[in-house]
Amino acid sequence: MKRPKLKKASKRMSCHKRYKIQKKVREHHRKLRKEAKKRGHKKPRKDPGVPNSAPFKEALLREAELRKQQLEELKQQQKLDRQKEQERKRKLEASPDVVPSHGESVAEEFGQGKAKKAKLAKQNPKKLYCQELKKVLEAADVVLEVLDARDPLGCRCPQVEEAIVQGGQKLVLVLNKSDLVPKENLENWLHCLERELPTVVFRAATHLRDKGKAMKVKKKAAPYRSAVCFGKEGLLKMLRGLQETCGKAICVGVVGFPNVGKSSVINSLTREQSCAVGVSMGLTRNMQAVPLDKQITLLDSPSFIVSPMNPAAALAMRSPASIEVLKPVEAASAILGQADARQVVLKYTVPEYTSPLEFFTLLARRRGLHQKGGSPHVESAAKLLWSEWTGALGYHCLPPPSWACPPHLAERTVAAMKLGFDAEELRRNNAQSIQAIRGSRLATSLLFQSWGLTNGIIEETDIAEDLPREHRDKDDPDCHQEGVDGEEAQEESPAACPAEGGALAMEPPASGQTGARVAQPLSPAKPTGGDDDYDFSTDYV
Repeated sequence: MKRPKLKKASKRMSCHKRYKIQKKVREHHRKLRKEAKKRGHKKPRKDPGVPNSAPFKEALLREAELRKQQLEELKQQQKLDRQKEQERKRKLEASPDVVPSHGESVAEEFGQGKAKKAKLAKQNPKKLYCQELKKVLEAADVVLEVLDARDPLGCRCPQVEEAIVQGGQKLVLVLNKSDLVPKENLENWLHCLERELPTVVFRAATHLRDKGKAMKVKKKAAPYRSAVCFGKEGLLKMLRGLQETCGKAICVGVVGFPNVGKSSVINSLTREQSCAVGVSMGLTRNMQAVPLDKQITLLDSPSFIVSPMNPAAALAMRSPASIEVLKPVEAASAILGQADARQVVLKYTVPEYTSPLEFFTLLARRRGLHQKGGSPHVESAAKLLWSEWTGALGYHCLPPPSWACPPHLAERTVAAMKLGFDAEELRRNNAQSIQAIRGSRLATSLLFQSWGLTNGIIEETDIAEDLPREHRDKDDPDCHQEGVDGEEAQEESPAACPAEGGALAMEPPASGQTGARVAQPLSPAKPTGGDDDYDFSTDYV
């Protein structure tokens, strides 16, 4: 009997099973492609080598082997150099009192010593600023004191000006940010300052190409950034005239308080990004030499250190946030106390207020600044106000009705400062700059009450004796009243008045004027979620 033939298993399957298998295969292939893409899966090209028919094959192979060894030795040498550099930095950090050599001191003078930066990083920033400022004043033949045109009187430091006069250098005032004030106000201030020192109207360019790089043109730039500079030709003519009078190469120091535009003035004169600039205060920390041409060298300097004896508004507006840790509500309240209340209400479109804390609450609700739970964030509103007033907000101060020469600028000193300058040409260049600048309108510019000259610190011994406000309050219980109400404390202690020795005489405002309204003390209740040590200089973009 014949054995029946066994049938093979059928390969037929249900559609559900077949589709499921196809889906699994697709997912598997997708996974493999993804992993290969991560690894950069490519077939490496095999080195064909040197063909046997090529002439000098053995010499070529020896050269290739020699180059390979040289590359390996170079890598090993670089690794050893990095290890030595790290070891040297560790030794500098472990022993910061090591006296530098003569070569290092020369490099420090021009801001090129890397070892100096590692060593001085541990020092007090205020002392470092004073050291660098002294270097600039000693090396400079001409000093440009950059002033903010919105408050020229508050940007002048009598201590630094007196040191310049005693050193015998020429002192020139530069009215920067002149496009943020009305033209009428700018002309009045120029007429007032020209009586004392040579003054140049300037508007620095804030959109320049980096050094060695081509400038990238953007479709829309920030409203406060522009590549147009005004007053540069007049200032260059003045400096070149002084250089010809001296008959030798000169160094020009650029000094001033934080955020007045010292580095921007240097960049505008050199037409490139030679110095680092930014919105944050106190960005320049060391002296930097920037050659303008073969005969003129510009010296960028750190900012002045504000004396703690100044009013609260001066500390809020002129203190670099990286040095002075200011509480945002206190700083903003001091600024608000110097502004015209009616114009502030119209500017920020908030209802009328009776205290700074009430204004910050209204502003937080207006701008949508809320904390967890929906309550208004008062500190964020204070940071916003502070960043705008120290940034590109348009405001102006009225020049004093009566003028008096400060003690460090006697008539003989004023006459000596004006020697070597062509007054008519300078006046003509300033008139052209004012005509070309598109200033703000008087109706939209806020009125700000200036506090007068701002006292500074140029001696390191004064910084060593100075204590921060928090330590003063702890050590002396009678000083707990000193805070936001800077003007009230100033009235109680006349010795704390910043206008030491006199300057441009400031008359007290009329009784009906709201611009001099004193800030009220803040309520002890504070909203949660704030941070007193927050660096609010970076909030403004």
